Parts: sequence; structure tokens; C-alpha cells
Amino acid sequence: MRRKQRGHDGWVRTGAPYTVGMRSRLRRSATCTLLIAAPVLAAAAEDTPTLPQVLVTARVESVPAFELPASLDAIDLRGGSARPQVNLSEVLGGVPGLLARDRQNFAQDTQLSIRGFGARSTFGVRGVRLYADGIPATMPDGQGQLSHFALTAGDRVEVMRGPFSALYGNSSGGVVQLWSADGSDPLQADLRATAAGYGSQSASARLLGTVGDTGYNLAASVFDSDGYREHSAARRESANLKLHRDFAGGGRLELVGNHFHSPDAQDPLGLTWAQVLDDPRKAPAAALQFDTRKSVRQDQLGARWKQPLGEAGQLHVTGYGGSRGVVQYLSVPVAAQASPLSAGGVVDLDGGYGGADARASWQGRLGGGAFDFTVGASADRQRQTRRGYENFIDDGGAVVTGVRGALRRDQRDVVDSLDQYAQAWWAFAPRWSLQVGARHSAVRFDSSDHYVTASNPDDSGEVEYSRTTPVAGLAFAARDDLRMYLSLGRGFETPTFNELAYRADGGAGLAFDLQPATSRNLELGTKWRNAAGAAVEAALFRADTDDELAVARNSGGRSSYRNVGRARRQGAELSARLPLSQAWSLQVAATWLDAQFRDAFPVCAGTCTTPRDMVAAGTRIPGVPQRFGQARLQWRGAAWNAALEASAVGAVTADDRGSAWAPGYGLLHVEASRTWATGPGQLRGFARIDNLLDRRYIGSLIVNEANGRYYEPGPGRSVLVGIEWQPRMATAR
Repeated sequence: MRRKQRGHDGWVRTGAPYTVGMRSRLRRSATCTLLIAAPVLAAAAEDTPTLPQVLVTARVESVPAFELPASLDAIDLRGGSARPQVNLSEVLGGVPGLLARDRQNFAQDTQLSIRGFGARSTFGVRGVRLYADGIPATMPDGQGQLSHFALTAGDRVEVMRGPFSALYGNSSGGVVQLWSADGSDPLQADLRATAAGYGSQSASARLLGTVGDTGYNLAASVFDSDGYREHSAARRESANLKLHRDFAGGGRLELVGNHFHSPDAQDPLGLTWAQVLDDPRKAPAAALQFDTRKSVRQDQLGARWKQPLGEAGQLHVTGYGGSRGVVQYLSVPVAAQASPLSAGGVVDLDGGYGGADARASWQGRLGGGAFDFTVGASADRQRQTRRGYENFIDDGGAVVTGVRGALRRDQRDVVDSLDQYAQAWWAFAPRWSLQVGARHSAVRFDSSDHYVTASNPDDSGEVEYSRTTPVAGLAFAARDDLRMYLSLGRGFETPTFNELAYRADGGAGLAFDLQPATSRNLELGTKWRNAAGAAVEAALFRADTDDELAVARNSGGRSSYRNVGRARRQGAELSARLPLSQAWSLQVAATWLDAQFRDAFPVCAGTCTTPRDMVAAGTRIPGVPQRFGQARLQWRGAAWNAALEASAVGAVTADDRGSAWAPGYGLLHVEASRTWATGPGQLRGFARIDNLLDRRYIGSLIVNEANGRYYEPGPGRSVLVGIEWQPRMATAR
């Protein structure tokens, strides 16, 4: 029996992090019943559906997303937000299968996972492909960053889940794309400022307009915060410019540039459970001793060209380039750096990246049915200088920590990827359509060691991974407003350079013996729409992975990885958008996800050099809750708007053995806004209360943290107030 009790400290504890047996089977049966029943009940409505816009994520641009055999969502960013517009996690809560967790730690990044892929990442995003205005935000090795996504400039966010994500290449457990708004005529301006608890403030400005035939979107923002936890202050500065021009004959050119700077964002590290109970806002002593922090600077330019090819074809060409620098101070103990193989406690990464993608598409008819065919290729390169320094100096016999010391690592890393892909969509019968595709990816890692000593040998080396990932999907139009589909495919995920950095046996050199994880993916789903704007979608999915990557060894503040055999991620998703009346609407997203290792393997318990503790087959994959979801009830009046939002996340294990876990939680949030139309423009004031009931909870986890500091507590009740001014502008000339 599952037991709960509330302690005097306010935490809700559960007797076990998960359940098995009869209750698990009942939940599965109930989920399947709901999956089948939801669209059938919705289909009773007689309204004629209005098809949604085509999603660029799907790369089948002549076909509405409703017709495609995939889970696709678009989040509109044009509505008035009552959030600070700093993290992408602010807008992703209504997408089933996707978990975006704000870590209250701007030295790391939002934790993003889709159907369990990417949950093990301790920083950044991996296992999910990221794009901003068509420019990859995921490097060729599969490591991505969300920090430079400019919500201030945004028009929409698109999300793809399921087998067809593999058409985007390496580490495609899902795809997330942000698209900026086009410039407009008449000229539009938007000035915005917010203030919230824990010393958080933001200010942003956006200008949309045209100059001649060229449209522009210029946006800039700045964010400052003292942080919810001790030693978590941060500042973020960003700027984004998008230019577009349409030419006679249907050609279109887009230029995008962005800048991001986050200087010395403090890292409060994780806490042990005892430290959480003592004071969830504190930082451990190591964070203060070594002044753990990270600085990031990124600048990027990109161009996208679309050109019609005759009456039925189109050519799309994208090119981009950028530079990114990262300096991070870690809490690696001084004694641990005594080993001649240690890379120190300061990471200094600096380098450039770039790439190009070209694809041609043709839309016509085949055998009497509509036909869409796309073929393309992409090439990407990441060049990086990786240096490591000691995080201390000897000042006349006194050790001073948290400063850059002696050089301990100096290498040049290059990752190249070259991919070719093709896909086709065909309505081969009045109610049936087929989508198929394949992508061949080759990813090459090359590392040159420039720090070679008598006790630290040359660690240079290279390795190449390649896979072909086919996908196929079949859709059936049961009626005009109802679709059912089945899709399947393969995917793969290479190790990142960070995972290759250390060998599991503790020896010198990089871990080039690691193999990419390969997966077989299956999805069964339904979609329903009506003319009133109601929509219901549901899906069952399974992904079976071979050569799953997991932590093998923790020593001296570093983690090494190994392939641990088979894993399975399976579950069900349900989402609904329901207009209840002219003023009221309800949005619901719910996910049940069972993610587990299917093979037993040895691991280290804490810090060790030789794995001895066994992870049993059937153990849950850490960082993945079995249940999570969100519901949002919204009221829109002539001048006033209000919303009540509820979110819930189930218990989550924190390490591969399942020996530590964070309890589940449920939170309530409320927001309201008021708009005033004045002669000079439009003024909007808004307020939001997060964690209305002031619950104590664990917002995110550092999976497999060697010192048991897994837990990153979420903030208590916090009030945000803001103001937005849209002045009336003269028509652009």
C-alpha cells in the first residue's frame, strides 16, 4: 500500500517512489480507455473542423499538422503573458510528454526532457533537438542550450514528439523550435517591465516594422535576480534581430542575429536531503568555498532563403555561424586535483560553430492523391578549445580557492556531422495518407591534446558514429474532424564531448569506446478538432533503447559514462483545449510515463573508482516522473483577464539504483491582467502568484550527483507584477 504522511516541516513523503503490480496495470488500463474514449466522445459534436496552420517543424509544409501521423504542438507567444519571459519553461507546461523544470539556477539551464529522453542531463539539454528561427541550438554532438532563446521576440514555439523526430538527426528524442515574429506595417512597439520575489527584475523592448520592402523585429531584454537560494544571483542580457524580405516570384530571405551574455551566474549546487530539510534556500559549503559560478557569452548570425522552383517546387537553404564562450568554476576539492590526470576545477571553453542545410521539396499529385516530397542534406561543425585550470592558488602557503590557478588541460575538439534525408507524404486513398522518411547521419569526433607531460600522456583521438534512421506513419480520416494514426521508426543518440571526456576505467584519454544509444519507436494516436476551437489529442508510445548511456564512475568531482544495455520508455499522453463559453476556456495536458532499465548493470554508490553496486533490471530511469500534467482555466473579458493554473509532478528517483528520490508535488498559480486603451496607445498591467499555497517541493534533480547533493528546491510563494506599454505608432514608410 502506498503511504503518505505530512511532517512538521511541510514536506509530503510517500512510502515508495513508485508502485508495481495491480495498481500499475489498472492505471495502464484506465489510460488506454481514456485514450480511446476521448476522441470518440468528442466526435459526437457535429461542427465542421477548422484545420490548424502548418507547422514548420514537420517539414511537410503543404500539409496541415492535423493530417500528419505525429504529435505536434504550437504554443502562441503573441498573447499577453503574465510571466517574466526569461525561461522557455514558462510556456511549455501545456505540452504533454514534455517536462521543462526551472532549476532556480541560472548557471545551468532549464532541464528539458521529452518522453524521458534528456532527463539524465545534469546541465544544458541533450536528447532533444533545439532550433531558434531554423538555426540549430543543438551542437553536432547532441548537446544543446536554451539560454539564448528570445521569448521577447517570439511568435510561437513548435514541439514535435515521437518517431518522426528522428528526421532531425542525432539525439532527436523530440524537437523544440522557437520562431520570431515577422516585422509588420503599421509599426508596433512593446515596452515591458516586471518585478518579482527574491529580487528578480526584468525589462524588455520590441519593435516590429518595415523599411521599404524589408520587415524587421528588433528585441532586447535584461534580467536580474538575487535568486531564491543563497549564492544564486544572476544577470542575463540578450538582443535579437530578424530581418525578412519577400521578392517578386515568391522568394523570401530572412536574416537573424542574436547576442546573449550571462556574466558570473552563481551556482548554488544541489543539496542533500538533510540539507533540504534544514533550509532549502541555503547553498552547501562547497559552493561558497569555491565561489561556483558560470559566465556565458554567445553571438550568432544566420540566413534562410526560400525560392520557388517552377509551379510545384521549393528550395530552402539555411546557413549559420556563431561563437560561444563558457567559463565555469566547479567545486572539485583541492585534494582531488592532485592526480596528474585531473583536469582541474575551472572549465574554459571557447570556440565557434556553423553549418548549412539545403532541401528541395515538390508538391503535386500521385495516383490521384496529393503528394509532397522533400530531399535534403545538412553539414554542421563545432570547433572548441577546451582548457582546464586548478580552482585554487597557493598564496604564500595559504590556499585561496575559487580563483583560476595552474593549467591542467588544453585540447582542441572538433565535431563534424554530415546528414542526408528524404521524406514523402501521400494521400493514396480518400481517407488514408502515408508519410515515410529516412535520414543518414555521420558524426565524427576529433580531439587533439596539447597538454602532454611525463605523467599525463597524449589523449588525442578520434571516432566516428553513423546510423540510418527510417520512419513511417499511416493516418486514417475516420471523419472530417477525427484522425487516427500509427507511426514507427528508429533513432540514435551519440555521446556528447562532455560524456566522452573521461574513461570509465580511470585511465588517460577519452572514452572513445562508448557506443551511441539506438532506439526503436512506436506511437499510436488520435486527433480531434471542431470549428469552435476545441481540440483533443491522445497518444500511446513506446521507445526501446539499446546501449543506453548511464554514469559508470564518479571520482574527483568528475563523471564517466558507459553503455548499460537496454532501456524502455513507454506511456500515454492526453491534451485538450476546450472553449467552455465565449469567455471561459480550459486547457489540460497529462502524461503517464514508465521509464526503466531492462538490463542489470553495476554502478558506483557515491564517489568510487570501481562500480560494485548492481542496478536491477526493471529499475526506474532517474529524473523521469511516472505522472505529470497541467490544467489551466482561463477567463477573458473585455478589459480583464484571469487564469487559475494547477501543475503536478509525481515522485522522481535521483540515482540509477533508485535509492534516493524526490516526493511528488502539486502547485497552484493564479494570474490576472487589466488593459486600458488610451489615446497614446494601450497599457496593460498584470500580476501573478506562483505557488499560491506556499508548498515546499523539489523543483529539479541533479541525477547521480556523486556527493548525494541531488536536490534543487523550488521557490515558495512568489508574487510578480508587471506593466506593458504599446504606444500608438505612426504607419511605417
